[in-house]
Amino acid sequence: MLGNKRISTLLLACLSLAVCGSPRAAMRAPIFAAAAPFYIQDPSLQSLQLADPPPAGSEAERRDIAILTDWQFKRTAQDCARANAEAKAGYESFFGGISPFAQPMPKEAADLLDRVMDDAGRAFSFFKNRFKRPRPFQSHAALIPCLPGPRGYSYPSGHAATARILALVLADLVPQRRAEFLARADEAALNRVIGGVHYPSDIEAGKKLADEIYAEFEKNPAFLADREIVRRLLRP
Repeated sequence: MLGNKRISTLLLACLSLAVCGSPRAAMRAPIFAAAAPFYIQDPSLQSLQLADPPPAGSEAERRDIAILTDWQFKRTAQDCARANAEAKAGYESFFGGISPFAQPMPKEAADLLDRVMDDAGRAFSFFKNRFKRPRPFQSHAALIPCLPGPRGYSYPSGHAATARILALVLADLVPQRRAEFLARADEAALNRVIGGVHYPSDIEAGKKLADEIYAEFEKNPAFLADREIVRRLLRP
C-alpha cells in the first residue's frame, strides 16, 4: 500500500494536471500578478474622457486640413517609406531600434507590452466607434495619402495612442531615457499625418487618451506588480 505522503504527492500531481491539462501546460501558466489579460476593465474604460473631434467645416478642421496639405506638398519618398514601415502599430515597429530589452525579448516583458497594447486598442476602438470620424482622404478629395488607406475611423489615432502608451511604460522602466521614448512616440504619431491618414487633432486625441489610460494602469496593483517584474529584466 502507498504511504500517506506518497498519496498526498499523487493527489497534488493529479490536481495540477486537472487545472493545467499537462505538465507542459503548467510550465506555460502565467507568472504575472494579473489574473486576466487586461489592466483596465470596462467600467474604467467607459469613465475615460475624450472631447469630440472638430466638426466638419469648423476652424479647427480647417487648421487640420492646412497642416495635411502642407505635408502633402513637402513630404519626400523617404518620409512616406518611413511612415509605411510603421503602418502596423506595434512595439518592434515603434521601439525595436531603441529597445531597453535584450533580444529575444523576455516573455514577461513581451506579455506586459501585449497587455498594455490590448488595453489601448480596446480604448481607442471604443472612441473611434463613438465618434465615427472619417479619414481625411475620405472627406476631402484633395488630400491624397501616400500610405495604403487604413480601415476604420480616424479619431482618435490608434497609432498615436499605442506609441505613447508604450513610451510611458518604457519611460517608467528607464526614467533616464524618458525624453527619448516620448520623442520616438511623437515621431511615430506624426508619421500618420505625414502619410495623410490622420488629422493632427486625431493625433492629439490619441496622446491624451494614452495619458488617461496610463493613469488608470497606475491604480491597478496587478499592473504595478508586473511592471516591477519586468524592471528586473532590463538589459544591463
